[in-house]
Amino acid sequence: MTSETDWGGAPSVLRMILGRQLEEMRTRAGLTFEQAAAAIGVSHSTIRRMEAAKVARLRLADAEKLLQVYGVTDRQEVDTFLQSVREANKRGWWHTYRDVMPDWFAAYLSLEQAALQIRAYENEFVHGLLQTREYAAALLGAGNPHAPSEATERMVALRMRRQELITREAPPRLWVVMDETVLRWPVGGSGVMRAQVDHLIEINRLPNVTLQIMPFANGPHPAMRAGAYHLFRFKAPELPDIVYLNGLVGAVYLDKSDDVVVYREALDRLGAQAAPARKTEVLLGAIRKEL
Repeated sequence: MTSETDWGGAPSVLRMILGRQLEEMRTRAGLTFEQAAAAIGVSHSTIRRMEAAKVARLRLADAEKLLQVYGVTDRQEVDTFLQSVREANKRGWWHTYRDVMPDWFAAYLSLEQAALQIRAYENEFVHGLLQTREYAAALLGAGNPHAPSEATERMVALRMRRQELITREAPPRLWVVMDETVLRWPVGGSGVMRAQVDHLIEINRLPNVTLQIMPFANGPHPAMRAGAYHLFRFKAPELPDIVYLNGLVGAVYLDKSDDVVVYREALDRLGAQAAPARKTEVLLGAIRKEL
């Protein structure tokens, strides 16, 4: 079974883990969706949604009945699973920002908070975990020109709150490849960009952060058609690597192996083609002098 400390504390990610464990138990018990559903008095689609983590909450009573149906009798095992269900039903800290956050972004935050490793390619903007407050304010203001100033301030606060995971105890490994375009786009003006570059130099010195720059001079590269994307890896063995692709009105999450491997290999090739990490500070310093 999986406890809170095993997965990182993000409720919807824990529901994913519990769903996969329920699927494994059902399969081991030799039961179909329909048989499991009939045994606890729910529809087969409810069992499917539970296993796919597509329910807002896991009902404790349903989970306990399913464990009985699946032949899980060890009391400690049952108690551990049910405690995980209770934890999974708690709201994440980001729930307090729901007034300025689209519903689909909550899933992203859950993945980000629980990840053991975050790899990303950025082709337009500095990664959200690496932005200064001023850069974030200028970027979010431009992207949401009709939003009240209070809402923009709340969005900036959310972004700053996310960044705490980089310096927390046992932080995730963050590896970002950014196009040189990111640093040439004058977000907020020269002063904001200089401070942003200084921040990148400083944060790149953290042992858990690797930043690479893809110079213009390197020409075409493997991810130029993909746009920005993120790849999450988790400690929990039940979870596969997950790719996140975002858009103006929603997001796509890919977890099928054939899909994920394409993006993972593109990141591998990007890392090999971009400037070596040891040269990042030199490149950032040279760009700063031009700002």
